[in-house]
Amino acid sequence: MLFNSFVFLFLFLPITYAVFWLLRSAGARYKWLAVTGYLFYSYWDWRFCLLMLFSTLVSYFAGLGFLRYDTDARKRKLLLVVPITVDLCILAFFKYANFGLGIARDALHVAGADITIPHLDVILPIGISFYTFHTISYIVDAYRRQITPTRSFWEFTAYVSLFSQLIAGPIVRFRQIEEDLERIASHDRVALIRPGLTLFLIGLLEKVVVADTIAAVSDPLLAAPELLSTATAWIAMIGYSFQLYFDFSGYSTMAVGLGLLFGLRIPQNFNSPYKALDPSDFWRRWHISLSTCMRDYLYIPFGGNRGSEWFTSRNLFLTMLIGGLWHGASWNFLIWGAYHGAILILYRMNAARWDALPAPVRQASMFLLALIGWVPFRLPTLESTGIVLNALVGGGVSAAIPSLLFVVPFAVAAAWAFRGPNAFEIDVRRSTLRRDVVLWCAAGAVLALIATDRSSPFLYFQF
Repeated sequence: MLFNSFVFLFLFLPITYAVFWLLRSAGARYKWLAVTGYLFYSYWDWRFCLLMLFSTLVSYFAGLGFLRYDTDARKRKLLLVVPITVDLCILAFFKYANFGLGIARDALHVAGADITIPHLDVILPIGISFYTFHTISYIVDAYRRQITPTRSFWEFTAYVSLFSQLIAGPIVRFRQIEEDLERIASHDRVALIRPGLTLFLIGLLEKVVVADTIAAVSDPLLAAPELLSTATAWIAMIGYSFQLYFDFSGYSTMAVGLGLLFGLRIPQNFNSPYKALDPSDFWRRWHISLSTCMRDYLYIPFGGNRGSEWFTSRNLFLTMLIGGLWHGASWNFLIWGAYHGAILILYRMNAARWDALPAPVRQASMFLLALIGWVPFRLPTLESTGIVLNALVGGGVSAAIPSLLFVVPFAVAAAWAFRGPNAFEIDVRRSTLRRDVVLWCAAGAVLALIATDRSSPFLYFQF
């Protein structure tokens, strides 16, 4: 079920919202959020609800174990290792099994061994990376005593299956919404309506009007990379850079708005990343929930910056490499992670010289670096990645430029991304006639575009 669909906007959301506020007790609201989360997920494939439920049960009982064995270090270690191993094994099977088998197949071929390794017919459960991160972060934070595990099964189930961020994030740690969950029976519904709806409408605008309009230009170009000229390669990759940002930022902004409608403050996930002045700044602004999780659960445990410059560089590189692999099981995502690890290391080594450059030069350079990184992120194979990179540096074929009408959405996206305020820099609680008129006009435009059947899945559904 898509946020940008009539079945969600006019059926699922109104019913879920109305029943939630009619219920009065915390327990009833937990159960309703859990049930609606599973209904939302089952709209795609009900069979994988069982997988999510199993992961939820493993983590929930691990949390109870932490409460019971508070002073037993050995059992606490087991309660940390065993559930995480179970979660990672499930994720590895569905997401990485065929990638691993492919590597083994290639290695045996190089070694001259004639052994047939089959390709598994495995369907990747949508959102599995996100809810696995939720359960693992819960276990780790409970082990570190950063949270007190909940005894309420329905509260924990509501947290894991929260429909607003279940499929594509943001990655919400239990401690970030624990207070709101505990106070779920006493939230002020009236105070939450305006900011929740405003953020949701802004997110819809980002996705349907900006991202999907640009996709109509960039997707057809990138579908045939061998036909790209240098000019069309740049048009395609600039378009994809904006498309990906407004698509994922739109989803995250909608998730925050939907969370507010139910009294849950989901954290901001994007902070105008194309305004970043350097690689470190970029990762403080892009997919904030993932970058902070990688920092807290990978980079710091690896040793962070507590050792020598070499060890710090190693930790950065490994963290980003794993971050690339988290996005998908392919060499392209590993290359993307390694690329960002490399530019982070190079920035650390040359920060003084980089920071001495004028701010506009640093911002434009960082956007260019991000754009180059999006090539392996977007293209499905190493071969197609090489073709597009070659086209970008002048090796493309002669191809026709798309209609110049593409300049309009590109200009709007550039102005918003480089200079405009993001949704969280707007005072969404304050009402003005001008703002309300703009928002409702935007809502009308969104509904008109959805009615033309232009709605498309969010890009991060595939991760």
